[in-house]
Amino acid sequence: MQMPLPQPPLDRYPAELLAQPSEARLAYFAARVVAHPHLAQAHQTLLDALRGSTEASLVLVYGPTGVGKTTLRRRIEQQLLAAALPDLEHDPGRMPVVALEAAAPESGQFSWKDYYTRALLTLDERLVGYGHDVGTRGVRRDATVHLRMAHTAPAPELRRALEQNLRQRRVAAVIVDEAQHLRRLASGRRLLDQMDTLKSMAALTGAVHVLVGTYELLGLADLSAQLSRRSVEIHFGRYRPELAEDRRAFKSVLLTFQRHLPLAREPDLVGRWEEFYERSVGCVGVLKSWLTRALAAALEAGETTLTRRRLERHAEPPRKLLSLAREIAEGEAALANGDRGQGELRRLLGLATAETTTPASGSPTMPTARRPSDRPGQRRPTRDPVGAQDPVGAGRGEHGH
Repeated sequence: MQMPLPQPPLDRYPAELLAQPSEARLAYFAARVVAHPHLAQAHQTLLDALRGSTEASLVLVYGPTGVGKTTLRRRIEQQLLAAALPDLEHDPGRMPVVALEAAAPESGQFSWKDYYTRALLTLDERLVGYGHDVGTRGVRRDATVHLRMAHTAPAPELRRALEQNLRQRRVAAVIVDEAQHLRRLASGRRLLDQMDTLKSMAALTGAVHVLVGTYELLGLADLSAQLSRRSVEIHFGRYRPELAEDRRAFKSVLLTFQRHLPLAREPDLVGRWEEFYERSVGCVGVLKSWLTRALAAALEAGETTLTRRRLERHAEPPRKLLSLAREIAEGEAALANGDRGQGELRRLLGLATAETTTPASGSPTMPTARRPSDRPGQRRPTRDPVGAQDPVGAGRGEHGH
């Protein structure tokens, strides 16, 4: 399946934009999609999984709030739809991808009945008129062929109707945003049952299920060996200031935003990159939202640039950023702990481990010390280049937020 490659960003906003109303200038910046390496990597890995390079039934994409996961989800959805256009000319009833959001349960417990209903309505709203017979108790089409579901329709019947529609419309992928809500368990229901339900639907319909959410998704693929074998995990992380490559990427993203702010006088954002890193916790989505809010206020006030005072006024308060930073730290720590299971694996397989292997005379027994430049907060005494580098590393990745 050939996917259209994203176009590289322009150097700056079109000059004629300054003569347009504030609403148009704000809409230009809000719609601006900026490439960065972490997004490009997650994007490519997800595409590979959906193209069938793996045997995965489930794909889990997790990362911090505001890192750009929803942008990734929307871009993938658009690309899958674009790639299926030739098929749609012959089969207008086909729907290659279904994207929906798992609603936060009001009762604190995830509702499968609500999930099935939302998925069915999402399937139905795109191609009204090409609907297939439902043939399920409590689910019917009205005179306008819209889908109608009785409040009394039981969850198993709704699931059966959803599976039937996924097969009939040859859906290749079901993308579920905010999927961490799946962890809100109904009374007495195990988390493994939640994941087995999704895996079963994927197997019965042939549609890969992509769960997009926060670090709360961590560990869901490890609930059983079968789940693990049928799952692909994709970490979409923040940029880390202690890594030179990440610093360069973050500055490049900041420079792109700086050049696309449709204001008469370009502000120097890159010169204060640490402030922007701190107030966005290294998440491009948080940064973009902040700049958009500040730009909207500046345009309304008739200002010609983004002043420090304007930016400060529209930044997220420290308490919110602290909460986000704690969530990130916990998620990254859990991820690191999960990557340290090699010793246990070797023990279970009956292989020698580091603890049982006698070191050769003179061989090192202590972990390799980290280089001073790798320590958080420390930098090498060199200046980080910005602007000249392609923010996608390879230069052709997808940008979002």
